[in-house]
Amino acid sequence: MDLHGDFHVYDTTLRDGAQQEGLSLSVADKLSIARQLDDLGVGYIEGGWPGANPKDTEFFRRAVDELDLRNARLAAFGATRRAGVRAADDPLVAALRDSGASVVTLVAKSHDRHVELALRTTLEENLAMIRDTVTHLREEGQTVFLDAEHFFDGYRANRDYALEVLRTAYGAGAEVIALCDTNGGMLPGWVADVVHDVREHAQVRVGIHCHNDTGCAVANTLAAVDAGATHVQGTINGYGERTGNADLVSVVANLELKLDRRVLPQGLLGEATRIAHAVAEVTNFPPASRQPYVGSSAFTHKAGLHASAIKVDPDLYQHMDPSGVGNDMRLLVSDMAGRASIELKGRELGFDLSGDRELVTRITERVKVLENRGYTFEAADASFELLLVEEVEGARPSYFEVESWRVITETRPGADAVSEATVKLRADGVRYVQTGEGNGPVNALDQALREAIGLAYPGVAKFELIDYKVRILDQGHGTDAITRVLIETTDGEASWVTVGVGANVIEASWGALVDGVTFGLRRQEA
Repeated sequence: MDLHGDFHVYDTTLRDGAQQEGLSLSVADKLSIARQLDDLGVGYIEGGWPGANPKDTEFFRRAVDELDLRNARLAAFGATRRAGVRAADDPLVAALRDSGASVVTLVAKSHDRHVELALRTTLEENLAMIRDTVTHLREEGQTVFLDAEHFFDGYRANRDYALEVLRTAYGAGAEVIALCDTNGGMLPGWVADVVHDVREHAQVRVGIHCHNDTGCAVANTLAAVDAGATHVQGTINGYGERTGNADLVSVVANLELKLDRRVLPQGLLGEATRIAHAVAEVTNFPPASRQPYVGSSAFTHKAGLHASAIKVDPDLYQHMDPSGVGNDMRLLVSDMAGRASIELKGRELGFDLSGDRELVTRITERVKVLENRGYTFEAADASFELLLVEEVEGARPSYFEVESWRVITETRPGADAVSEATVKLRADGVRYVQTGEGNGPVNALDQALREAIGLAYPGVAKFELIDYKVRILDQGHGTDAITRVLIETTDGEASWVTVGVGANVIEASWGALVDGVTFGLRRQEA
C-alpha cells in the first residue's frame, strides 16, 4: 500500500469532541453538525460508537437515510474484540459491522501496562485481538483505521511492543495507524522524533491524534505531518475532554495557507468561520472570540497605531487576508483609538469621514471622554453608530422624547417579587403613558418602553432583548459604584448591542434600552 497516498482530514467532533465537560449532543444535533462538517470538506466524520450507547446506535441508523454526504465518509468508532472471544462472535464488533458506515476506526491498546492492567490480558492476546478484529472487518468489506491509544506513553515505556502493535494492525489490513497522544503530554519535537522512528521501523501509514493538555495539540499535529503523517484527526473548535483536542480548523488552515498543502476541496476553507460558528450554536457553547482564524477577534484591531498602518495596507498588521477563512477585519473603537481607527470604523458603518479632519478629531476625543466615564464601544457598535450620526448630522436620531420613567418592585412573603414600570413619553406628537410588568425592574422597563413606543411605531413589536450583561466598574465604592450595562437586541433579522452607564444598574439599563430601541427604529427607517 502506498504510504504517501491522499491526505486524510478526519473529524472526531461527534465522538471525542462530545466528551467535553458540559457538552451534550442529541441525535438531531449530531446529524446537523455532520452536515456542517461535510460542507467544510473533511474526508471522514467519526459519528460515535454504535452498540456502546443507544444515542450513537440511533445516529448511525438515521444517518443511512438522513445524511447525504458529498465530501466525507462516515466512520464508526469501536474497540477490538474482547479477550477469548472470536471477532465474528463479539456483539460490539457486530455493531460496527452492521452500522452502515463504510469506515471503522478501531481503538487498540499500544501501552503494555494498559494491556495488562486495563484489559487484564497478555501482550500476545492483545495482538491477536487486533489482528482478528481488523481481519474480520476487512473481510466484511469495511475500510479499517486503527487508533493506537496511549501510543506515545507506550512507546516510551516499551518501544518494541508499541511498534509491534502498529505492524500487527497494518499487516492485518488497517489502512492508517493513528498515533494517539491520549494524555496530551507531548511537545512538537518529541512527536516529530517518534513519527520519524515509526515510519522508518514500523513501515506503516501514520496518522496523528493529539490532545491539548500542553497547549500544543495543533503544533504537535503539524510536527507529525512534517515528519510524514498523512492523516490528521481533530475536532471543530477544539472540543474534547479536559483541555480539548487539536482544533481541526487551525490544523487545516495552517496546512493550506502556511504550508501550501491542499487538504480540503478547492474553496471550502472559505466556509470555515461560518461553519465553526454554526457548530457552536448547535453545541450551545459560545464561539471563542480569540480562536485562531475564525474567532471574532482574530482580525480585530484596537490600537490607534495599528489602525493607522491598516489604513495604508491591511497586511501590515494581519498575517493573512481574513476572507481566506470566511472571516472579516474588525476595528474597535476605544480610548486607545486614534483618528485612523475612527475613520476606518466610520467607513465600516457607511460614513466617509476622510475629508473632515476636525470632525474625526472631535469624535475621537468624545469617545475617549465617554470611555473614561465607563462607556465601552468595543462591543457596542450600535451605540457608537448613534454617536457618529449625532456628530456627523448635528443631532442624535430621535423618534420619541422621554418625559419620565419609574420602576417599583413589590415583594410579599411566600410570593415571587413583581416589578412594575411606568414610562411617559411623546412620540409622533402624541403623549403616551404606559405600564409594564416583568420578572425584574429591567424586564418591566423594557416592556413599558416598547409598549409605549409601539403605539406610534408598531415595528418595535419585532424587537426582543436577547442578551444582558452587567459590570461594576469601580468595585471599591461598593453599592455606590458606577455600573455599565450591555444589551443585545434583535428584530428577528439582525442583532445589535448598545451600552448604558449609570450610578445604578437600573439607570444604566435604561440608557442601553433607549439606545437599543432608537437604533432599531433607525434601522427600520433605513
